[in-house]
Amino acid sequence: MASSSSSSHPCKTYDVFLSFRGETRRFFTDHLYADLRRAGINTFLDDESIRRGEDISVELSRAIEESRISIIVFSKDYAGSKWCLDELVKIMECKQKLNQIVFPIFYDVDPSEVRKQTGMFSDALTLHRERFGDQKVNEWIVALTAAANLSGWDLQTMANKYESKFIEAITKDVLGVLNIMPMNVAKHHIGIDSRVRAVLDLLQIETNGSVQMIGIFGMGGVGKSTLAKAIYNHFTMNFQGFEGSCFVANIRQEVSNKGHNGLVCLQEKLLRKILKKNFEIDNVDEGISLIKTRLQSKRVLIVLDDIDHISQLESLAGQRNWFGSGTTIIITTRDVHLLSDLGTREKYMVKTLNIDDSLQLLSWHAFGVPIPLEEYTELSKRIASYIGGLPLALTVIGSHLRGRSVQEWIEDVEKLKRNSHDDIHKILKISYDALDGDTQNIFLDIACFFVGHGKKDTAMILEACGFYAESGIRSLIEKCLLTIHGGGEFGRLEMHDLVRDMGREVVRKESPGDPSKRSRLMDPKDVFDVLQGNKGTGRIEGVFVNSNILKNVNTYIGWCTS
Repeated sequence: MASSSSSSHPCKTYDVFLSFRGETRRFFTDHLYADLRRAGINTFLDDESIRRGEDISVELSRAIEESRISIIVFSKDYAGSKWCLDELVKIMECKQKLNQIVFPIFYDVDPSEVRKQTGMFSDALTLHRERFGDQKVNEWIVALTAAANLSGWDLQTMANKYESKFIEAITKDVLGVLNIMPMNVAKHHIGIDSRVRAVLDLLQIETNGSVQMIGIFGMGGVGKSTLAKAIYNHFTMNFQGFEGSCFVANIRQEVSNKGHNGLVCLQEKLLRKILKKNFEIDNVDEGISLIKTRLQSKRVLIVLDDIDHISQLESLAGQRNWFGSGTTIIITTRDVHLLSDLGTREKYMVKTLNIDDSLQLLSWHAFGVPIPLEEYTELSKRIASYIGGLPLALTVIGSHLRGRSVQEWIEDVEKLKRNSHDDIHKILKISYDALDGDTQNIFLDIACFFVGHGKKDTAMILEACGFYAESGIRSLIEKCLLTIHGGGEFGRLEMHDLVRDMGREVVRKESPGDPSKRSRLMDPKDVFDVLQGNKGTGRIEGVFVNSNILKNVNTYIGWCTS
């Protein structure tokens, strides 16, 4: 997870903190704790037997602060414990200052008894007032009232159901809240935290509860998506009161791959992620109507990553009144003109890294430390200067140079000198050139055909073509040319579009003027031309073709591999 960029937001050690009175410990609370643990929810359960003294311990206070959710089990004698009441005050303080989620459970007491401090709660507070005075008791009353007004669970409303069913329902709801997985951000956060703070400062400008939109723009490879992921993590992991969230990644690529239907798929994803329900949308206009209808009363967090056409923005978040008050929408793009409707303070330009940060990022990837090894210092400075502060290029080149000799570094410095700072493809191609032939072919196949596909299925296809897929994919990941989204063998292959485009450019240059002599065909126009003219040659190893273009093609097509 990205650094929270604020010392006021501690790391979250626990998913849930349980607050309860001892009378429920051996039965309900213990069963709830066990069920939460079985569901994989990291839960803190205080042991009353180790409590010492009158005041809440430092360790307990820290446990509350470091929990994402606090659950308070209100029982008849809850207010009889000064310890429980102090614990409650701390929990409500964390809700206010750290945006912690708090859920009350009314076990054997009516919510109104807690909210209005009647019955046994009134009796307990009267005794406390005699011992601790008005100020302390009034503090407890405020906390009790606020907690009882929160949405939670009332066991009395489930009188006809078994207690186990009640606990299952609680666990299911908690899982729903916790089912917001942090985005995978850069391994080394050089320059990220300061950028996060800058964007958060823009978002914290007084908005009177209105819908906030901010556009993050800059050149390709500069770290726009990485920054958006870090901000998304900051909000979701510190619970800012959003009723739902969705990070819509790689919009440009998704639309390019699927055409107009790509926008429909993205609309379905947006609604599914936020509302936790599946939607079937027939067309973009229907999707727009659904988004407006279903989300106009909800406070949500949305990231629209890598848009390159106004239609994409208009289809997913066209107007602020589509969403509820307090909604935050973050947009990343290379084209600042797409953000023309946003105000000056609603745009943030991501600049390249300065030379110190560039050198540090290069060093982390090349040496595993923030400072270059002594004999590589001058070479590292020259490389960082040539690359021009582009994080993607620094990451790829640093990973490529790891473990190489000084002489090999010198040779690569000479290659970089021959490339202008703007020719990122040539810089990235240095890493491609260093791959063995088998891994180069795997890289080109993935860049042309398999970005976004499952790792397991892709590896199976590549193995059938005679490649050592597992070792090749592992090598590409180690060199930062490929990532696996979701992890494991069922993860999805992902490649930065600049790296992908570099690979496709390698293929194009095999025969710039004659597609039939290239090893791989993926451009629809090239595919149509080769098929229609029956120009296929033995050089073609693979073709990516949409069946729609075959309607007017009077020839046979097969999938060819070397």
